[in-house]
Amino acid sequence: MHDLALYRKYRPKTFTEVLGQDHIVDVLESSIDNNKVSHAYLFVGSRGTGKTSVARIFAREIGVSENDLYEIDAASNRGIEDIKTLREGVRVLPFDSKYKVYIIDEVHMLSKDAWGALLKTLEEPPAHVIFILATTEFHKVPETIISRCQVFTFRRASDSVSKKMLLNVSKSEGYELDNGSAELLAILGEGSFRDALSELQKVINFHDKENKSKKVVKITREDVEKITGAPKTVLVNDFISAIASKDLSKGITAVRNASAENLDLKLYFKLIIEKFRTAIIMRYAPKLENELAGDLSKGDREFLKSLIKEDKEGILRSPALSILLEEYQNIDRAFIAELPLELALVRILGQNNETAGK
Repeated sequence: MHDLALYRKYRPKTFTEVLGQDHIVDVLESSIDNNKVSHAYLFVGSRGTGKTSVARIFAREIGVSENDLYEIDAASNRGIEDIKTLREGVRVLPFDSKYKVYIIDEVHMLSKDAWGALLKTLEEPPAHVIFILATTEFHKVPETIISRCQVFTFRRASDSVSKKMLLNVSKSEGYELDNGSAELLAILGEGSFRDALSELQKVINFHDKENKSKKVVKITREDVEKITGAPKTVLVNDFISAIASKDLSKGITAVRNASAENLDLKLYFKLIIEKFRTAIIMRYAPKLENELAGDLSKGDREFLKSLIKEDKEGILRSPALSILLEEYQNIDRAFIAELPLELALVRILGQNNETAGK
């Protein structure tokens, strides 16, 4: 077992190590170089995208020591008394730095009175104080606060960037991920570097028990599916091949099997869409196959190539993908979880039959 969580161990310590946020890093570095540091920043973005990491790096880059860096979790320090205490501390000069930096995480959790107290400090901040507010829920931050901050929006981790990170971290830890494993872990992360690393942690912890004597441990997609509970590749392939072969019964059986295994059907649907999209790209842009090869296992490449070859009626096209995307949007509202997947099958195959009959 690893004593230190991977997301902590591999948290970026410099701007060059920050992934996927170049549009923010470039501006912050430029402001430091030109000595144009603002008194208040608002970092907005979904969880695990690097908001607090970038805040810490920024503080370090402007010469703030640990003694003058304060991190506050607004989820547990949300009242007016907490902010009054902060305001009193703000008046005190830094211990051994030019600035004092206050990082307030989950700032949207502050109470109404606390917002009012914080606003007074933001309106007339001491010259030695910098605030960095971080939130996952921008719409809950009052406009009066937003107008007094430089706002930076953090992008969700793309699957490609997340995948590259996972491959590098695994290698550093003495593990070898195949492309299918890294791709699946990136998808499981759902746009969060931290969540992707947490999923990798599960897999590594399991293999620590099973392979203590090996210097380099190989991890396959099947391993990841087993340990994380992600939908098995065969269930995803069965659904897609059911569309290509116009076999409604086979497709519904795949959905029922996924449900019977108590899998996350939204994730199952997402994996189907990802692979269906890849099939379309391979069909209409075969020159890109070599680029796509890095995201697919050998088995998946062979599966999609054979599927494309057998699809004489051209079902694997963009109209079918559009239907899948439409029904995916309905999955959170469906009182029967399997229904959007089943409707997608019926619509695609029904649409194809109508087209064939004309």
